[in-house]
Order: sequence, then structure tokens, then C-alpha cells
Amino acid sequence: MSTSVQLSQVETDSYQDEVFEPQVLSLRAVASFVLGLLSVLCFFSTTMAVLPAAGLVLGLLAWRQIRREGNLLGLPFAVLGVILSLVFWIGGWSYLSWVYLTEVPEGYMRISYSQLQPDPLHPDQIPPQSALALDGKRVFIKGYVYPTSRTKEFILCRDNGDCCFGGQPKLTDMIYVKLKDPLRLEQPISPRLRKLAGTFHVRVAQHEDRGMVIYHLEADHFE
Repeated sequence: MSTSVQLSQVETDSYQDEVFEPQVLSLRAVASFVLGLLSVLCFFSTTMAVLPAAGLVLGLLAWRQIRREGNLLGLPFAVLGVILSLVFWIGGWSYLSWVYLTEVPEGYMRISYSQLQPDPLHPDQIPPQSALALDGKRVFIKGYVYPTSRTKEFILCRDNGDCCFGGQPKLTDMIYVKLKDPLRLEQPISPRLRKLAGTFHVRVAQHEDRGMVIYHLEADHFE
């Protein structure tokens, strides 16, 4: 009789441990959901692809772990994290690809600041042959407006980091821009990346604020 009671007590304790085993929320699932929401940033930059990639991996790991272990919660978070990561990753990549393919106005060629830099083997050759070859061409380029109070002319820089706006930009990182009517530069100036198209020229000149400039753009398209 005593043995039977002891066995019953053991079975009861085991049953209670099984029934009242604490359940916890999967941190992987929550992290996947958060990263899935942040993946909307893929519509602004391809560098943000790391967010949906991480969200997708964490979501799949959490999904498998929750189905394997009975004490984990958060399956809806994991599922949503996976879905959001995939949707924003594919959607953002598709949108940015479409923008890249359609942003250059007809009749212009896309150029980059790398074409304006001297050959590493000939660092003193400024302007380089790659820039001279663009003289008189109708080009499209992106850059950041160096702070100014002017509305019709300004310096376009390669970036708006410390290398430019924290001091004097490199000579080959500056383009002196003149806007054709009716284009105007808004005040205050937006810090965002700008898109310009116009006729490119290579000639030495002096700018009142930034000193010598060698690259010029007569812009008839400005965003």
C-alpha cells in the first residue's frame, strides 16, 4: 500500500512538472520580427540587405526551434519575421533596380566620381585622362551639395562625410555646378543625395569659397 502511494505521488509530481513547465518567448522570433520591420529600409539603400538576411535566418531558426521544443512561444513572430524580410528584401531590390535603370535622363551618360580620380600609378596627373575624355559630354552624376547660401551655383561633392563637409574636399571630389533657368537650389539645403545632369567641362578656375576647381557642370536637370 505504501509503495503504491509513493508511485502515485511520483506520477503526480511528474505530471505537474509536465503541465506547469514554464513557457518562454523565443528571443530569436522577436528579433526576426523586428528585423523584418526594419527591412523596409531596403527601399532606400542596397546596403540594408543585411537586415532582411538576418531576419530571415533568425526567423527560420526560431520557427524550427519552437516546433521542436514545447516550452517556447513566439511562432507568429517568427512567421511574420520571415514574411516581412522576404517581402521587403525582394521589393526593395526590385524598386532600387528600377530606379537605377530609369533615373538617367535620355541623352545623358552615367558617370561616377571614380572616373574623376587620378590613376594610382600616376597620382600627379590631374585631371586624369578618364576625366578629360568626358569634357563636353552630357553626363549624369550623383553627389551632395556643399553648404552655401547661393541658389544658382554650388559645389557638388562626392559625399557629405568628414572628408568633405568636415574640411576642404579633395580637388577631384568637387564639381562646380551652375544651374540653368528655371532650376534653383532650395534653402535650407537638404543633406540628401542629389541627382544632376548637364554638360561636363574640365578647366581650371577659382571658386570664391572652395578655391581652385577643375570640374564644372552646366546642369539642366536637378533633383
